[in-house]
Amino acid sequence: MLKPAVAVLAAAISAAPALANDTTAELATGGLIFVHNPDIEMRAEDLFVSAKEISVRYRFFNNAPQDITVLVAFPMPDIEIESMDDNIAVPTEDPANFLAFRTAVNGTPTATNVQQRVLAMGVDRTQLLRSLGIPLAPHLKVTYEALDRLPAERWNEFLRIGLAEIEEYDAGKGMKKHLAPRWTLQTTYYWEQTFRARGETLIEHRYKPSVGASVQTSLGSPAEMQERWFQDYKEKYCLTPEFLADVEKARNAAGNNAGTPYSEERIDYVLRTGANWSGPIQDFRLVVDSGDAGSLVSFCGQDVKKIAGTQYEMRKTDFTPEGNLAVLILKKMPPR
Repeated sequence: MLKPAVAVLAAAISAAPALANDTTAELATGGLIFVHNPDIEMRAEDLFVSAKEISVRYRFFNNAPQDITVLVAFPMPDIEIESMDDNIAVPTEDPANFLAFRTAVNGTPTATNVQQRVLAMGVDRTQLLRSLGIPLAPHLKVTYEALDRLPAERWNEFLRIGLAEIEEYDAGKGMKKHLAPRWTLQTTYYWEQTFRARGETLIEHRYKPSVGASVQTSLGSPAEMQERWFQDYKEKYCLTPEFLADVEKARNAAGNNAGTPYSEERIDYVLRTGANWSGPIQDFRLVVDSGDAGSLVSFCGQDVKKIAGTQYEMRKTDFTPEGNLAVLILKKMPPR
């Protein structure tokens, strides 16, 4: 646990064109996965996390006397809109590469393939949407517009099989009923990777994280901090008495009526994907970049030390990831 600061909020796209609120939900992201192989070990993982970008640098070693080719995958987080009040943080409007994912092997950019599937009530409906010219990304405005153009009999079909629900809102032409997507989009980037015999392979990838946000935090509010969500926050982000004291100090300085003068940014990273390789990670390094010394940040970690003005480092040897990394950032709000 530490209490430094944070960076910039990634762009968030509203779940429906006519809706907005003061909270945007983050999507958990992670690293590369592939089928377990007893000959390939991860010698090092260098993970950098900020609100602007996540980058990971892996060093693999193939202990076998022959080259080994395996399928390597990067699963993007599922996208699903459960209700008209949902807002999820999606940093780009690319319908397939919505996290701006890119990768390189031994310093050379690598082309990747992409697979996308649409599921509704556990059934694959990808081909149905494609046959009707419906975009697969449920969070984009063009998808809502395409659904609105469907004939009435298709509306009934989509409702019956769980692909959509009817919402009523004003998109600028008075209150009207709209067909809203309720499917789950699964996206995976993948490629075949050859690990040379008794040699090292360097794989790097980077992408824009899905950053959850709240316009103003409820931390510091005596009434709110009696609620269950506060205990969940304490456990998930390892909030210490010192961190909460800083929040309370800022709240008192702003005046009770103004509330706590911080907005929230949240980043979730799935560390467990690192356990797919043979054995533990020999050298694991995590750097969290706070980006702004005027903000507060909290996450769970051991032996964390400051290595630069806004960067905090945690290192482990023979590390087997079991949990996930959750970063909470309180960004100082401008004076009112």
